[in-house]
Amino acid sequence: MITTLLVANRGEIACRVMRTCRAMGIRTVAVHSDADEDALHTRAADTAVRLPGTAPADTYLRGDLLVKAALAAGADAVHPGYGFLSENAAFARAVRDAGLVWIGPPPEAIEAMASKTRAKELMGVEPLKEVTEADLPVLVKAAAGGGGRGMRVVRRLADLDAELAAARAEAASAFGDGEVFTEPYVEGGRHVEVQVLADTHGTVWALGTRDCSLQRRHQKVIEEAPAPGLPPRLTEELHALAVRAARAVSYVGAGTVEFLVADGRAHFLEMNTRLQVEHPVTEAVFGIDLVAEQIRIAEGHPLDGEPPRPRGHAVEARLYAEDPAQDWAPQTGRLHRLSVPDSVRLDTGYTDGDDIGVHYDPLLAKAVAHAPTRAEAVRVLASALERAVIHGPVTNRDLLVRSLRHEEFARGRMDTGFYDRHLGALTGPATDPYAPLAAALADAHGRSRFGGWRNLPAQPQVKRYAMAGEEHEVRYRHTRDGLAADGVRVVRAEPDLVVLEADGVRRRYTVGRYGDRVYVNHIALTALPRFPDPAAQLAPGSLLAPMPGTVVRIADGVAEGAAVEAGQPLLWLEAMKMQHRITAPATGVVTALHAATGRQVEPGTLLAVVQPAGPPSSEESA
Repeated sequence: MITTLLVANRGEIACRVMRTCRAMGIRTVAVHSDADEDALHTRAADTAVRLPGTAPADTYLRGDLLVKAALAAGADAVHPGYGFLSENAAFARAVRDAGLVWIGPPPEAIEAMASKTRAKELMGVEPLKEVTEADLPVLVKAAAGGGGRGMRVVRRLADLDAELAAARAEAASAFGDGEVFTEPYVEGGRHVEVQVLADTHGTVWALGTRDCSLQRRHQKVIEEAPAPGLPPRLTEELHALAVRAARAVSYVGAGTVEFLVADGRAHFLEMNTRLQVEHPVTEAVFGIDLVAEQIRIAEGHPLDGEPPRPRGHAVEARLYAEDPAQDWAPQTGRLHRLSVPDSVRLDTGYTDGDDIGVHYDPLLAKAVAHAPTRAEAVRVLASALERAVIHGPVTNRDLLVRSLRHEEFARGRMDTGFYDRHLGALTGPATDPYAPLAAALADAHGRSRFGGWRNLPAQPQVKRYAMAGEEHEVRYRHTRDGLAADGVRVVRAEPDLVVLEADGVRRRYTVGRYGDRVYVNHIALTALPRFPDPAAQLAPGSLLAPMPGTVVRIADGVAEGAAVEAGQPLLWLEAMKMQHRITAPATGVVTALHAATGRQVEPGTLLAVVQPAGPPSSEESA
């Protein structure tokens, strides 16, 4: 029997594994980098062991340190979570060699399936050896790991070498393995996967399908179970293929077999030899705890002959600290408040007051709704996200709500190109015409301008706020009866709650303020100074860092005085395990280059200035 388990991971998945361990009476050990010293998973464990450093390569990707930590803390088992070393056969073998129980498949199964190239060969699918113009578009993928890291779609042969280099660097940073390969890119397909669970007694369960077609940068955003609209014949085929893949490598534990479904056919993609981020939707539909089953299987317990019967439908949305309108740029900073209605399950690695740093994935939480039908589950999840209180960095919350309510998603007709087609319409700014006034009234609560009432008209008070990139000026007055504003009736005004009535409709606004940042319901505003600072102006063509990160590469030939074309890559930033390309905003000349390889930058740091090319002179055009 397992008594003490070390979770070789961090954040949301570490907290989720520890929750099951507590229910099973198993003590837990956390590992933490210096950046995660006060993280929620560190606080949630019974014991914690420091991994010196902050970068994944120095901490969570150091298998030797993780095994040492488990032995030092008296653990008798290790759960890898997902990502990091969860699909690393050498780590699994090192855990076993140290006399510890590995909560996962045998190292031999990981070696056979965790490498996408070897897995495809095993399933009779050959990756592309050489890419020609006729093969385009192609997908560059990391051979180890997943989560969208090390993945690039290449549509021009001229871009292939650069994208291969970027994918290798990203894969090495995320998984400690820079091997990549290319395969044909099938457009318009659906990403469908099958959850498998296998014991050491020869039983393999196929626990239904999941649809994970809504993706950004090849990383899933919204997942659901079962996959909607699949013909029974195709569902049976997917189940059979998944069980065949598991049996082919004598699989043990929880795993996922992924397919691309197009034109009614299933194309094998890969097998993930670990627990998936989206496992909660399967848990909800089948009424089981997959982590508990992983632990029982590792202890030698057999599965029942048949899996439980599925019930209802479940949908999961991943809440990321990122800005979808700014090329999915990750966001950092203090998470002042995170609260989601209890109508949904929330798996998170953060709590109020935690800091979201630059070193790791920007996933804040996963919200999961389960209901008798798909339409009901979608409605519950969209409503819960809309009502959620999220005070802190920019998130993708509005995108999630709009995606769930989009007609294409509601009909179950989405595919992996959903965001390519609809992103612009889904990322419009969230606004409310009364939000700036509510912010001003909450701030003005109790600030009477009079020591005693005088029968004189009060002068209007003026405040300015930025909302959705635009400035808004609002006016209000102090009166004998309290605060007043033109065009609305102020029913109630307190520091955290304002109630306004306009045209007979009463609206409630919850307000939170942290410095100059103000949150009115789910609208974010910035309080502006009464008089703008003229020194804040930037030269035209200034390129600012959209996120905190490290400059990992300057494009060849880019230097002060170099001529560049609009859209030309100038440099790359690495943030939260992803590389982000910074391009020239216009055709012109680089007049300043402040970025340097290895330099750490904060949001708003001036990286370079590209002076746009002016119209040709009269002599040049003659």
